[in-house]
Formats: sequence, structure tokens, C-alpha cells
Amino acid sequence: MSPAQHGLVDRVIAAVCQAILWLTTTVIFLILSANTLLRYSTGSSLQWANEVPELLFPWLVMSGVVLAAQHGSHIATTFLMESLPPAARRWLSAAGWLVVTALYGTLAKATYSLLEIVHDEKSAILQVPSSVTYGCVMGAMTLLALLALRSAWRSAWYGPQAPANVDPAAAPSAAQG
Repeated sequence: MSPAQHGLVDRVIAAVCQAILWLTTTVIFLILSANTLLRYSTGSSLQWANEVPELLFPWLVMSGVVLAAQHGSHIATTFLMESLPPAARRWLSAAGWLVVTALYGTLAKATYSLLEIVHDEKSAILQVPSSVTYGCVMGAMTLLALLALRSAWRSAWYGPQAPANVDPAAAPSAAQG
């Protein structure tokens, strides 16, 4: 499913995550390449070259996780859902997505409460607070909660196999059942 088939929220989430993926991958690659080149050509290295990839890698991973969740690229066990009648399948799917939304929301809130504590921990050379990395995780959990809420809405109105181009804000026509 392409981001063009999604609603505005999905397109914004996809654009932000793709930008983070491209930016972090490019910066990590350039820093590691430059540092390797320096090591082999001059025998020295950039002091900060190890810290920046360590700071950027969680952003790369979390944006990939959000994109994977957005595209439904995760492991699923479907035998129970397939054995239920369509109406029960629809409501069980919606309830499951609401639980997932609540769990991601709880993780985001818990991470938010840690930001002040970890803000005092700083990287050795660049002095970047650890709250930057925790903020990345909190942002990813918030985006995952939004995507799960969207999935709950779609499941409630259209069933767990709702097509990607269904706009959750549109009036349901096939939702009876």
C-alpha cells in the first residue's frame, strides 16, 4: 500500500519517517566513510565519529519500525480470526487495535516521564543529552499509537481486512454487519 492511498495523517507520518530514514542513513554513512578514510590515510580519526552514529541509529530504527507498522509488515497469527464470523472478527480486531493503542500510549507516557531524568546524562564528547534518544522512542511510540488507532477505526467500520485506500473519516457504507 502506497502512502498516496492513505489519509493525511498517514501521509505525514510516512513523509516524516522516510525523511528521517534518508537523513540518518546518509549522515551515518558519510561519517563512517570519512572516519574510515581518515584512519587508513592518516592514521587518525574524528573524536566524535563514534557518538553521532550511536545517537542517530535509534532514529533510523524507530522510523523503520513505524513505517513497517504502517505497511502492515509485521508477524501475525490469523487462525483464530479466520475461524470467527465476520461481525465478531471486525469487533475483535477493533478491540485488539484499541489495546495496542493503549499500550503504545502507555509506553509513550512512561518514556515522557523519563525524559527529565535522563536529560542529565550526556554523551562523552558531544555532550548530547540522553533525552534526545528517549525522545526518539517516545515519538515513535506516539506515531505507532496513532497508526493503531487508525487501524482500530478501520477495523470497526470495515473489518480487519479493510483496504488501505479506505478513508476512516468517510461515512461507512459497507460497515453493516
